Amino acid sequence: MTGALSHLRVLDLSRVLAGPWAGQLLGDLGAEVIKIERPKSGDDTRSWGPPYLQGADGNADLSAYFLTANRNKQSLAVDIAHPEGQELIRKLVAESDVILENFKVGGLKRYGLDYDNLKQINPKLIYCSITGFGQDGPYANRPGYDFLIQAMGGLMSITGQPDGEPGAGPMKVGVALTDIMTGLYATIGVLAALSHRDRTGEGQYVEAALLDVQVACLANQAMNYLTTGQAPGRMGNAHPNIVPYQDFPTADGNMVLTVGNDEQFTRLCDVLEHPEWASDDRFATNRARVANRKELIPRLRQATVMRSTQEWVQILERSGVPCGPVNTLDQVFEDPQVLARGMKQSVQHPSLDDVPTVGNPIRLKLTPVSYRTAPPLLGEQSKQVLETIVGLSSGEIESLRERGIVS
Repeated sequence: MTGALSHLRVLDLSRVLAGPWAGQLLGDLGAEVIKIERPKSGDDTRSWGPPYLQGADGNADLSAYFLTANRNKQSLAVDIAHPEGQELIRKLVAESDVILENFKVGGLKRYGLDYDNLKQINPKLIYCSITGFGQDGPYANRPGYDFLIQAMGGLMSITGQPDGEPGAGPMKVGVALTDIMTGLYATIGVLAALSHRDRTGEGQYVEAALLDVQVACLANQAMNYLTTGQAPGRMGNAHPNIVPYQDFPTADGNMVLTVGNDEQFTRLCDVLEHPEWASDDRFATNRARVANRKELIPRLRQATVMRSTQEWVQILERSGVPCGPVNTLDQVFEDPQVLARGMKQSVQHPSLDDVPTVGNPIRLKLTPVSYRTAPPLLGEQSKQVLETIVGLSSGEIESLRERGIVS
């Protein structure tokens, strides 16, 4: 084991995306991560397909969704509803540093696997709970899903085409972004709790809620509302505070302009052969451009359709105007910058050959992230974990298998 967190063991009792994302991140950073799954079915996302990645012999497959968030983990399939399964978890807790779970509020208490019980076994334990709405408040007992939270948390109200335009209506983001952000916040909370433990020796309870995270990540849009009392609406690809900062048509498709200051706008006007726009009082400053976007944007659109996307990108980059193409995913993973930064990776698996994976964006010079193991088959490491950590014999493990407590 190598990496900044190679001294840590994490029990990942979570499933779907937010919790597993946090577990994968900790694993990338070197932690030993044991994924606790239900026998027979495992993590819900194992069946979320197609597509599936299938082994050459056709006897093993993993859904692309499961592959998203479960590398660098071992799979232990154990029935936590059974008292003997609960006891196995307790023995693992005694030898672990962190627990991740995303059961409903109070869901693990009936099994004696809640924080109050487990901290008696391991006072240094960092116990991280991820829920849709948090441990308290009027919605605490509701189940939370990313799509639902994007709606309730305001993100969909500011995403999509404005009313009156073709395709108008609220729109979710194309990936489960709230789940991913919650996984990141949960990881930050765990790392903060570990830092506190390093100084004091005491563990603690950490929680992250999807709705809290979504509201927190409204960022400038939240402050636009809080400072004015006016709720922002949908603007398509336009920006509420910066102009021009959106997509524009070209001769063969679309490109994005992200003009962040007045100097860049002046250079853009020169490239578009309309230097007079930069000295026009309606457009000379960003404040003026925001107020007069309805007059400016059509002018820009008429100019950008005169060349191809590639031509514009080359010309504008030479002039120091931030811009870029609207890439499809096949173009993303062939982009020379993406490839140079190692964002396209693969991991070997004994049953599935090469398993593709997306690189971790964190760069640590002394303790770099690593891609040690592919996402596991269900129960792939059950015997290994029970032997090496819990200390069970082969006969004891086989007895548990026969009774369906582990698989």
